[in-house]
Amino acid sequence: MAERKVPLRTCVGCRRVREKTKLLRIVRTPDGQVTADFSGRAAGRGAYLCPGTGCLETALKKGGLARSLHAALTPEQAENLRRELKEFEERDP
Repeated sequence: MAERKVPLRTCVGCRRVREKTKLLRIVRTPDGQVTADFSGRAAGRGAYLCPGTGCLETALKKGGLARSLHAALTPEQAENLRRELKEFEERDP
């Protein structure tokens, strides 16, 4: 039986290609909200980040996250993402 391919995605912060399961999906929902998608199944435009806050800061500073989501992020949305990633890191080291 043939082996299944492992889906790969690129982090929009560090541009490193990793397995999809090792990255965190950020989603812009159809109503314009930007949030972390821990299930990986939320509806909307998605982008992938390494689960550390360093890649998030790089993606915000260089505009990679906004470019991937096809929307400018407000300061409130950026702060919400920082908080969600921090909670995720504390919950799942």
